[in-house]
Amino acid sequence: MQKIIILDFGSQTTQLIGRRVRELDTFCEIVPYNKFPQGDDSVIGVILSGSPYSVHDPEAFKVDLSQFVGRIPVLGICYGAQFISYANGGKVEKADSREYGRANLQEFDARNPLFEGFVPNSQVWMSHGDTITAIPSDCKCIASTANVKYAAYASTKNPVWAVQFHPEVFHSVQGTQLLRNFVVNICGSKQDWSAASFVDTTVAELKAQVGNDRVILGLSGGVDSSVAAVLLNRAIGKNLTCIFVDHGMLRKNEFRDVMHDYECLGLNVIGVDASEKFFADLAGVTDPEQKRKIIGRDFVEVFNAEAQKIKDAKWLAQGTIYPDRIESLNITGKVIKSHHNVGGLPKEMHLSLCEPLKWLFKDEVRRVGRQLGMPEHLITRHPFPGPGLAVRILGDITPEKVRILQDADDIYIRGLREYKVKLSGEEARRVLAAGVPADMKDGEIEVSLYDQIWQAGTVLLSTVRSVGVMGDERTYEHPVALRAVTSTDAMTADWAHLPYDFMAKVSNEIINKVRGVNRVCYDISSKPPSTIEWE
Repeated sequence: MQKIIILDFGSQTTQLIGRRVRELDTFCEIVPYNKFPQGDDSVIGVILSGSPYSVHDPEAFKVDLSQFVGRIPVLGICYGAQFISYANGGKVEKADSREYGRANLQEFDARNPLFEGFVPNSQVWMSHGDTITAIPSDCKCIASTANVKYAAYASTKNPVWAVQFHPEVFHSVQGTQLLRNFVVNICGSKQDWSAASFVDTTVAELKAQVGNDRVILGLSGGVDSSVAAVLLNRAIGKNLTCIFVDHGMLRKNEFRDVMHDYECLGLNVIGVDASEKFFADLAGVTDPEQKRKIIGRDFVEVFNAEAQKIKDAKWLAQGTIYPDRIESLNITGKVIKSHHNVGGLPKEMHLSLCEPLKWLFKDEVRRVGRQLGMPEHLITRHPFPGPGLAVRILGDITPEKVRILQDADDIYIRGLREYKVKLSGEEARRVLAAGVPADMKDGEIEVSLYDQIWQAGTVLLSTVRSVGVMGDERTYEHPVALRAVTSTDAMTADWAHLPYDFMAKVSNEIINKVRGVNRVCYDISSKPPSTIEWE
């Protein structure tokens, strides 16, 4: 199968490049900058990502361009463009001021295949501190903005193109067109990567991989594990046994509702209520990472106990997706927080690992779910942390605190699903690209707030109490914080600008209906510097 290789130099938008290429029905693989796959004849093109470094930094990531330049088409983006220039005799210098934000291509070579279909003054997105002040002798400038002379250049000797802007972000209005020009027109992609082809290929591969063996899968109620279960069920049917563990920190009525959904999908599911064990082991624990480790350990113990009852099981399936593995192999080597899907299997389980979704991004998982005929409310469900509400309660965990948070969160999430908004322009394109089903009419789409945002949840500040007044009585109860972010890959996220009337309604309903809460706040921090979850 044809593939594009994306060399990761540490940019926050590297995964976004990958998603854009996949949206062109073309398979791509993201690898560290120094791991270009030698001898792989399926590679039809290479993209060099951006980087947090300057090419002049002693620790800057560098690659031997001779591995692919001259053999297959190459596209450098931001740092990638600067590095190609720097490595071939061009000049890269500190810009007078950081070039960040929207810009317009005032001049571009419409005859160059990279800019086929571009309109005058096309908007692009810049984000760099250095700038190219001279390009290699065998290159020519093919685009400029008001402040950036070499916004794009191309080699006259080899199939090499480079842009200092970011075509992968939505602010670059014709960014997808540029990537299409490179991937399809220049590299010659056959565009044979799709949800339908993935389902057909993966079902056949699963049948060959596991044969008549029995497979166990741990369900969480989330999109990834649910799609993995339905895909496996299509491949091996009754030989799949799913285990859904309730650790007591799911959303309100979630265990009951999700079990019903799974039964309707025809899955063989064992539901285990282990909430007492989890609450007992978490008693008095306040450190976020310790909470995660305890929940992870207990989950393995409970899951393993159930799995051992299935005597002939030989495989453990997981809903691991591609970003899980990319994050876990982050080239900085730094751990931000433990990831519950990556890290191997407990040795005592003696099972082989099966990961049917390991090459998919989240939006691709949703497309596969639709291809499999799954209900929309399962497919569009927001990401939810493996440890559940335990990492949305600051301080120690008790059943009463979970009850308070479940009630407040239920009001918030239901409100997001019910409130409709109309979107246009960049926002509409972002939502549609994420796979949200909506029809464009007069340049607008109508979706729920829930579908507009990437992830939402409620946080209980149980270590804080605030004074309030209800009727003629003084209250001394907990505040909750509402969190909602927009994102494309969760590597970066911005806080969602929710309508004031919606926030007023939800705040009023939470305070009036949830015992133990007398104040509602809204989190307006972005990632970075914050994270999406509070713990």
